[in-house]
Amino acid sequence: MPPVERRKPALAELGVPLTLAPMEALLVAELPKEPGWQFEPKWDGFRCLAFRAGTEVEIKAKSGKSLSRFFPEVLDNLRALPAKQFVLDGELVIPIESELSFDALQMRLHPAESRIRRLAQETPATFVAFDCLLRKSRQPLLDRPFQERRSALEVFLGRDREGVALTPFARDLRKARTWLARRQLALDGVIAKRLDQPYRPGERAMLKVKRLRTADCVVGGFRYASSERLVGSLLLGLYDDAGLLHHVGFTSAIPAKDKPGLTARLEKLIASPGFTGDAPGGPSRWSTERSAEWQPLRPELVAEVRYDHVTGDRFRHGTRLMRWRPDKSPRQCTFDQLARSSVAAVSL
Repeated sequence: MPPVERRKPALAELGVPLTLAPMEALLVAELPKEPGWQFEPKWDGFRCLAFRAGTEVEIKAKSGKSLSRFFPEVLDNLRALPAKQFVLDGELVIPIESELSFDALQMRLHPAESRIRRLAQETPATFVAFDCLLRKSRQPLLDRPFQERRSALEVFLGRDREGVALTPFARDLRKARTWLARRQLALDGVIAKRLDQPYRPGERAMLKVKRLRTADCVVGGFRYASSERLVGSLLLGLYDDAGLLHHVGFTSAIPAKDKPGLTARLEKLIASPGFTGDAPGGPSRWSTERSAEWQPLRPELVAEVRYDHVTGDRFRHGTRLMRWRPDKSPRQCTFDQLARSSVAAVSL
């Protein structure tokens, strides 16, 4: 009687469902002080789960949508790993000239396969692994403590490989605090994970402390609120080496009690051009009719704002107005203030 041929397991038979939701993190003000925690860098990329069964590989975003067609080089790198079955939790990042580029990640989400293939060659992505959910076929680790899962991940990868990196970690609170304080690392924050905790899909079972930074910016313009003739948002600018003032973001966190007086102050400064470099309402996929409705100002006011992410020399989100800086010359407000997500953090 001929031997029965063993069928290789498919992705759907791994023991970890393709619909699994990644474990999330709860935003807190401070890192936990008690023992029993592991600290890791917070990456500025696309969070995803990577599944492999034989030659089948899939990358799933937090939303549950597949990212596979957008990152063919990552699929190739995952197939090149020695293990034939695994499920990994991690983050996709694209390092460009020692920095991590979120813009480059977003450019991959494009319908044209030819463009995706070209970008995969020009700006290849790296999968940064930070948890192991399955190391052998049908042997999930979801119920095992994180310390065991981390050990399995280290044995599984052994070392950084082409396009696949193992996230660094610390179990010393002082070192984690140093990461948050060291400007040159430019991390987005620190994630804290309980060493004795199982993987809890979809739950905010980890903690995160975001690294919020500040910058002094020139107020190069403003927009009125949509419902009244009071200031709604301030348009922020920074000077480049050529002396051009570029629009880098906005802040709308203006106390209501301050708006009448601030509006009167701003209206006295209205004068063109406001921004001499990149201006609000310029060519952009996000431009709207309202984005051109702004008032240019003489570059005299300086505001200190707090921000989280920088993408393409712009604040990715709205900023928080901290205070006015009458002691600061507008020409001192330059791009060198901005900390970016350095790929040096990979080798902490």
